[in-house]
Amino acid sequence: MRHYRNDFKVALSEEKLDLKVLRELCFSGIPFEGGIRALCWKVLLNYLPLDQMIWDSFLKKQREVYSQFLKEMIIQPGIAKANLGLSREDVTMEDHPLNPNPDSKWNNYFRDNEVLLQIDKDVRRLYPDMAFFQRPTDYPCQLILDPQNDYETLRRRVEQTTLKAQTVDRNRSGVTNVSSPGKALNLYPSNEYEVLPSGCEAHWEVVERILFIYAKLNPGIAYVQGMNEVVGPIYYTFATDPNNEWKEHAEADTFFCFTNLMSENRDMFIKSLDDSQCGITYKMESVYSMLKEKDMDLYMKLQEQNIKPQYFTFRWLTLLLSQEFLLPDVIRIWDTLFSDQDRFDFLILVCCAMLVLIRDQLLAGDFTVNMRLLQDYPISDVHTILAKAKELQGGS
Repeated sequence: MRHYRNDFKVALSEEKLDLKVLRELCFSGIPFEGGIRALCWKVLLNYLPLDQMIWDSFLKKQREVYSQFLKEMIIQPGIAKANLGLSREDVTMEDHPLNPNPDSKWNNYFRDNEVLLQIDKDVRRLYPDMAFFQRPTDYPCQLILDPQNDYETLRRRVEQTTLKAQTVDRNRSGVTNVSSPGKALNLYPSNEYEVLPSGCEAHWEVVERILFIYAKLNPGIAYVQGMNEVVGPIYYTFATDPNNEWKEHAEADTFFCFTNLMSENRDMFIKSLDDSQCGITYKMESVYSMLKEKDMDLYMKLQEQNIKPQYFTFRWLTLLLSQEFLLPDVIRIWDTLFSDQDRFDFLILVCCAMLVLIRDQLLAGDFTVNMRLLQDYPISDVHTILAKAKELQGGS
């Protein structure tokens, strides 16, 4: 293992990185020690340039750009909202929250709140079996928490919007019951999810901010449920980097790496493209096409039982298998996916390998048994799965 780590150190010590060499090394798994994985992912996801001499200036610029996004998309609208009502006499119809014009800034603000609520609901339950996302970050965003900025934070926006949406229940005798917004929306299933004190922020709040900024910058796709599962492992990898200089900027770096990954993967999230060659339907069919080529008996069995690929591969493909395995195993799979030049073609091979590895059970099972197997995949050893995918790739 030490020898293996040395290979990485040698590859990463080059002034200009050799992407081919790095990809070959990363394909077999990347060491966590020394922040090697976090660094390699930043290169493999086309964030860091290959020339290390320009890293400092590049990173400084990217992190400034991200700070600017926070100011423009969270802090300034929040200040405007906080100031509303302080100086009533100069509020014009244009500035008024009740302005019916669909292009008015308030209309956008309230529309954004709907997106924010959906993100909030999803990020609060990110990896519920791990405490990490509920814990406070060591590096809360000073720009966001600056007491000088008196503005409506995302945290406050969620509370306010939820309050307005609280469930009103009228019983037969005409008495109105207003239930607590948190309970009504099941936003706070346990004490773990309670908001941290002022000056602290949990890791899930950082992920919420990343997804909100992404949604604002990409209105064509905005936020689709499941993106939280794609950003989670990237943020976790960067926010647990043993190198504090990198760890401190996990938020900005995650944002750009997630954006790059989504630029390759976003078509799977766009409903209107479902049936196009870049859409999810085509990708799901590709898993079966490959299975037909590799294992005709198994393919025929699934066809006979009318088990369609969308019943299980939709989740496998759109979420890059992040829901099928424990987080450390997901991260290991992503080492290989990210290092393959045709990463989404290799993902199809991995899905095919997962089917071939449980062929005996599938061939023996009926529809119900097989659906259960596919929706709760029984093999947890991802190394076996990746080795089988590589074998299938070699045999093509």
